[in-house]
Amino acid sequence: MKASLALILHTCKVLILFVGFTVLFYIGMVWLNQEYQSYHRYDEPEGAAIKVTKVVDSDSNTWLDRLLLFYLDGE
Repeated sequence: MKASLALILHTCKVLILFVGFTVLFYIGMVWLNQEYQSYHRYDEPEGAAIKVTKVVDSDSNTWLDRLLLFYLDGE
């Protein structure tokens, strides 16, 4: 009787720890989600940033040229 009671008590302790750490993990994930939800990734950069895109003339490059360039680069 005493051994089964000790086993039940030990199982309850493990269950309480598991539930506690699961709730703590969930609260941490919710906190991280709220922290990064207000982070604006697509804002204009500050400082001396420059735009690095180049407009390509569509008449000089056909889709076949672009495909061959894609295969030659190995990407």
